[in-house]
Formats: sequence, structure tokens, C-alpha cells
Amino acid sequence: MNNKIKFAVIFDMDGTLLKTEEVAVPAFKQTFEQLKKEGVFDEPIPSDDDFTSVFGMTLEEIWNKLLPGQTDEVKKRADKYMLEKELKILKEEDIHLYSGVKETLTKLRSKGASLFIASNGLDEYIKGVCDRFQMTDWFVDLYSAGRFQTESKDDLVKKLLEDYNIEIAVMVGDRKSDIQAGMANQLFTVGCAYGFADEGELKQADQLIREFSEIMPIIEQRING
Repeated sequence: MNNKIKFAVIFDMDGTLLKTEEVAVPAFKQTFEQLKKEGVFDEPIPSDDDFTSVFGMTLEEIWNKLLPGQTDEVKKRADKYMLEKELKILKEEDIHLYSGVKETLTKLRSKGASLFIASNGLDEYIKGVCDRFQMTDWFVDLYSAGRFQTESKDDLVKKLLEDYNIEIAVMVGDRKSDIQAGMANQLFTVGCAYGFADEGELKQADQLIREFSEIMPIIEQRING
């Protein structure tokens, strides 16, 4: 990885490219139903809003919020079930990317931008999404917290930038952690206001978009600027 990459766009996955609720919400429900069936969880299953509120968090943060007070063993079991159910849904159910994602990524590549994924998810999940939509080859690499065991998205993006010797990059995501990761690494940041961010969560982003295709002129300006 010694060759320098002049310009890169780093994308979050959930709530940025993928309509994650179509995969994660049913997978969460099935995971909690399984835990109940096994007798290790006896409380009401969290709501859909509870599930969407954890999108973008690290796995540790997710289970600390959804399974407070549970043992590490139960959380590891939840991890296992969640991944199994997500991969099954990715293969079998009718799920979608946000409108314009494939067309816009194709245009970005034609403009010479190197595309990457940086996600707090598990490696198998990120690969599963890319396989499902036949877009693995569109990205130079898929960086995930599960793959590199990073504690924060700041660290994950830093590693990506260093590994690929990237000169200029733009960070694109729908949660505060994406914007913070960009800022921590001195990147231009684009906040996806159509994702799962709460009101005001993306206020520190350099620019906001309300549809994925709106990123095209922003990136063109950065490439040409």
C-alpha cells in the first residue's frame, strides 16, 4: 500500500448507502426472540426506535445500551445471532440501497475518486451488503471495526488514511461519529440528513445532503478545487 492515492471518498454504510432498517430491525427482533427463547433475556423486546437509535455505534456500545447489565457471554451470543440473522436477511429478503447510490458511485469512480467503506459493523456484514448489491469491486477496500478491532471510527479512518497513503479525502456519513471521525482526521465532511441522525446531530458537518445524489457536485468541486 505504498502508492499514494490522490483523492478518496470514505463512506459509512448503514444509513448512508443502505436502508439499514430493512435488515437490522428484523434481525434485532429475531435476536431478542432467540435470547428470550433461551431464557437469558426476560424483559420486553426493545422498540424499533430503540433499534434505530443504535445504528452507527460500535458493537460494545450497541449491547451496552440494548442489553444493560447482561454478561459478556450474553452479549457475545447476541453478536453471533445478530450477524447470522442479518446475513440471512441480506440473502433472502427484499432490501434496498438509498435512491441514486449505485448511479452516483459509478459517476464518482469515473471522475477518478477512490472509494472506501469505513463502518463500525462486523466485517462479514459489510462484505455481505456489498455482495448483495454486487458492488464489492467498486471499493478499493472495506474497513470495519470488526475487521481491525478499532475502538472508535476516528481510529478506523485514521488507519485507512495511513494504510493507503491518501492525500485528500472526504468523509460521508449519517451519524455524529462519522462527522467526528472526519474532523479528527482533518477531512471535509458530508452529513447525510436522510439517515438516522437526530435533529442537530450533523450540525458540525461541512455540508449536508438530503438525497445521496446531491453528493456529486460536492465531490466534483473538491476534486477540481
